[in-house]
Amino acid sequence: MNILYISYDGMTDPLGQSQVLPYLKGLSKEGYNFHLISFEKPDRFKAHSESIRKICLESNIEWYPLSYTKNPPVFSTLWDVRKMKSLALKLHKQYHFELIHCRSYLSALVGLHFKHRLEVPFLFDMRGFWADERIDGKIWELKNPLYRSIYNFIKKKEKQFFRESDHIISLTHNGKEEILGNICPELSEQKITVIPCCVDLELFNPNKIKSEEQQQLKNKLGINENEFIIGYVGSIGTWYMLPEMLQQFKTIKKTTENARFLFVTGEQKETIYAEAIKKGIQSSDLIITSCLHKEVPLHVSLFNTGIFFIRPTFSKKASSPTKQGEIMAMGIPLICNTGVGDTDRIVRNYSAGIVIDDPDNLTEDIIQLMMYSFNQSRTMQGASEFYGLNEGVNRYLSVYNQLTKE
Repeated sequence: MNILYISYDGMTDPLGQSQVLPYLKGLSKEGYNFHLISFEKPDRFKAHSESIRKICLESNIEWYPLSYTKNPPVFSTLWDVRKMKSLALKLHKQYHFELIHCRSYLSALVGLHFKHRLEVPFLFDMRGFWADERIDGKIWELKNPLYRSIYNFIKKKEKQFFRESDHIISLTHNGKEEILGNICPELSEQKITVIPCCVDLELFNPNKIKSEEQQQLKNKLGINENEFIIGYVGSIGTWYMLPEMLQQFKTIKKTTENARFLFVTGEQKETIYAEAIKKGIQSSDLIITSCLHKEVPLHVSLFNTGIFFIRPTFSKKASSPTKQGEIMAMGIPLICNTGVGDTDRIVRNYSAGIVIDDPDNLTEDIIQLMMYSFNQSRTMQGASEFYGLNEGVNRYLSVYNQLTKE
């Protein structure tokens, strides 16, 4: 059974490797033949295309990488959507797709066309309130007439995606409640399935971490045995509250003098150091490194606690931080903030750490409070029940079976 999967994210991007390919590999074992269109950034494509081709070949996935166009703004995106639609139609003539799976809004424009003109079932895998993310992230300014008209166009299309798709995937229960409560209350609850950003529990398995490897990594990073490691993993950009996280670290240092802050990120070190200087934090208290995705579990295993603060905007109701499932799977307690997807309810339900209502109002006793509310076995159970990759694949499989057998 042939399925067309369209992603504007590249498979050579970290998200493609952690949040697209693992699902497709699992679903391909159930008899679905995937034809995957993605948009690749030239530098990443050059570095990682061969490894992605190998993964696709092993899983019987036909991959059609297109080049991501960055400039000029807006017009480059329109050009990419045109390329996306042209290739999708060409492939459909050859393979007669049973379903088109559209990851996020731009690919959903093609899905809507397939639904209307070709009567192919259309799965809207929304990933988040995309147009609102552009506003909340200050990527688009509504004062600009061009961006205001684009925003209004996308919000109009958003309702079409919700109403006319055959099924919707939301990353969060919070996002689903927003759709049913305020955006499209006429929809049936059964039309929306919640599947968060899942985690490969075979990879993020603390039992597979060897103490010798941990010690080697500590030596490499200059970490002493008696140090308390506060850890952050992932990008630092539009949504992540770096100043507030550094301020939290500074507050922790008042009672935990041996604390150090370990960043596992591909971001420029200078960005973090510059912000730390503003907070009066010594550079020797920071450790900044990067690694391949397969090496992330070993790095996370060095954390005494993980931390992430994300700006709690409207669009973040539909956000599922990948790092949350990864840290919980490793049995590490979390310090995070409220107002982001299902983050706070999961942390509280599974005793996975502590949730802060206001990152600007911090307490020196945060570590003690966190350890009091933390239960490692419950946390790892939560990672398995809510974020497990097998669970995610099974939920997708249920939707696929429903849409392709109607």
